[in-house]
Parts: sequence; C-alpha cells; structure tokens
Amino acid sequence: MTKLLWIKHAAQLATLATKEVGPRRKKEMSELGLIENGSILVRNGIIQDVGRTDELEARHADHLEEATIVDATNHLITPGLVDSHTHVVFAGSREQEFEMRLSGATYMEIMESGGGIHATTRMTRAASVDELLEQTMKRLDSFLAHGVTTIEAKSGYGLDLETELKQLRVLKRLQQEHPIDLVPTFMGAHAIPAEFDSRAEEYVQFIIDVMLPIIAKERLAEFQDVFCEQGVFTKEQAMRILEAGKKWGLLPKIHADEIISYGGVEVAARVGAISAEHLLKTTKEGMKALARAGTIACLLPATALFLHEEAAKGREIIDAGVPVAISTDCNPGSSPTTSMPLVMNLACLLMRLTPREALTAATFNGACALNREKCIGSLEVGKQGDVVMWKVKDYRELQYQFGVNHVKSVWKKGVQVVNK
Repeated sequence: MTKLLWIKHAAQLATLATKEVGPRRKKEMSELGLIENGSILVRNGIIQDVGRTDELEARHADHLEEATIVDATNHLITPGLVDSHTHVVFAGSREQEFEMRLSGATYMEIMESGGGIHATTRMTRAASVDELLEQTMKRLDSFLAHGVTTIEAKSGYGLDLETELKQLRVLKRLQQEHPIDLVPTFMGAHAIPAEFDSRAEEYVQFIIDVMLPIIAKERLAEFQDVFCEQGVFTKEQAMRILEAGKKWGLLPKIHADEIISYGGVEVAARVGAISAEHLLKTTKEGMKALARAGTIACLLPATALFLHEEAAKGREIIDAGVPVAISTDCNPGSSPTTSMPLVMNLACLLMRLTPREALTAATFNGACALNREKCIGSLEVGKQGDVVMWKVKDYRELQYQFGVNHVKSVWKKGVQVVNK
C-alpha cells in the first residue's frame, strides 16, 4: 500500500536546497532555501515535491486526499538533524571525573590517572552485548527526541580486537532495530591501551595488521578515525594508520588540534580526510590547509564548554573558506549530551556562527561529512523524507532560545517516530 505524507502550511520550511555540489562554504552556509507557507509531500519514504502549499495543492490535487495530512501552521519545518561525530556506543558513566575537573584536574591528568578513555574502555570491555545494546538504545532514543535522524558512531572504547568488534557489531544490530541511521567509524586509534603502555608502535602495527583486515572484511565500518595529539598518536603514526585504512576502503577522518596545535590538520589534508574534528587549537595556516583540501571542519562546542576550554574559532574557520559541520561529540567523559539543538545554540554563542550557518552545519554539511548529502541533509525531491517539525515559527528561535528542545514531531523516511 502506498504511503503518502503531506505536511502543509508551515510558517517556514527550510529546505537547505542548493544547486552547488559538495559541502557549503562561506556565504553558501547562509542559504536555507526558506519557503513561507511551505509544504512537503513524501511518498513511501522519498520526497516527491516541496514548495508553497498552494503550489502543491495545484500540482497534486488528484491524489492528496489519500495522504496523511499534517497541519504545520505556526511551525518551522527543517531536514532531520545530522550528528556527524559521536562516541555513542559505550558502557558506564564518568560523573566522578566531572567533579574532579571542577576541582582543577585537566583532561590529560584524568586520563593519566587511569580515568578518561581508559576508564570507559574497562567498562565497555566488561559489558555484554545486551548491556551495550540497551544503554546505546536509550541514547539513540534521546537523540531522536532532539530531532536527530542520522548519527555517525565511532568505536574506540575497546582498544582490543574483541571489544572493537563488539562495538561495531552492536552498531550493525542497532541499524536494524532503531529508526536513526547509524554511520559506523572504526576508531581503534582512540588511545594507546594500558596493555601496550610504552609500546605504541606495536599497537599501531596491531591496528594495521590485525584489526583493519577483519573490520574491512566484515564490512563493519565506512570510516576510520585517529586521535592525532601529543601523548596519543603522532602525525606519522596517524598517517600510517589512515593510509592503511584507505587500502581497505575506509574513508579517513581525524581528531586534530584539540589540546595543542599538533599538525593534525596537515595530516588530514595529506590523506584526503573527509573531515577534521575538534580543531580548538588550529592555526590560521591550518585553516588554509583545510580550505585547500576541501576537508570539512567538524566543530564540537559542547565539548569545549564541558572541558572549560575556549571553543574552536568557528567564525574564522568559516571566513577562511572551510566548510563547517557541528556535532554533539556525545561521549561519557567530555560531552555527555544528546542535544543537537543545544549544540546549535553553543555554535552561535561560543563560535559566533549565525543562526543560518548553525542550521546548515547541523544538517547539510553534517550529511556531507558522512558522505550522505545525496540522500539526506536537505528537503529536496528524491531524498529521504527525514523531517522535523519544531514548535517555533522562525528558524532563528532555535538558536535564540538556548537549552530548549523545540521538537514537536520527527519523521524518518516518511514515518512519524516522534510526536509530542
């Protein structure tokens, strides 16, 4: 049976439609494709038409009576939000570190004392598949309630073959069991595990020789990421790991310049990374390198806030011609949030993005950072019917009223999955 959804009379419909190919830069990030009294028609999960309500009524008069009709009067309609950087599959919690940090401990001090990534690694290794499924499912439900319809999800809390595979296999199951689309990234190079202490080179070779072939053969990941930072993986090690991953078909991403300016963005440019992430300490030269390479800067303002760090220079990065996406960085240690609306607020308040730029960064450019812009990220004919209806009339209210979840309804592939 044909399923037809017609959302009509939206106060504003932000299509994010564009004639340009690839992620948006500079002034392009302000092009929202706004339609007043907007309307969208979705058949069997695919967008059939977008425009003014009277235009769609005229074009589709013969079969609109068969549609499920949603009156969006006084509401904003946008594409489903895209979170292009998360560590959503993990076990346990680290609220004790929050208190330590407030007492003056730094991120690296906590990590060196056995906390940080190592603490979550221990808990994730100990968790059963069912425990990981249950905990992650709850987080995904929260993401969906905040308007997120697609998420990138990294491994990296295993740091051994068994647990890295467990995380990625859990993601594969959740892709079948949860409405949110999950895009898997292998991040065995998230930290040097305790059992390889002082033997970083051996661990790098273990990733290349043992982990990558199995993960690629089981098709458990689309992307690979490396934490290139002083005290973690060097530029040379990051380059070797990412180049090895490319040979197995994994597209490169990189955690870069989070704690110090370490040259990770130059690695991103050299390996052709689709995105470089964090970038709190990136220099002007690093910004130029990203712009030349066409690498997307995935910025994480909630992480900077939680760590009491100055946020990445979003305004400068955009002005330098780098396409920008924004993300929650959902993880238990430095950004325990599932709220992309809050991240849009913080992108404006801490990074000086405009409301238009923040919405683009949370939708279309996020889709580009996941190689998904041909099917999600904007409301255009032929794309998935991933749609959010917000309890506001104007897109600027999403960023103006900060810390508020304005989601009214969410549709994933034309099926309503949230209705408040």
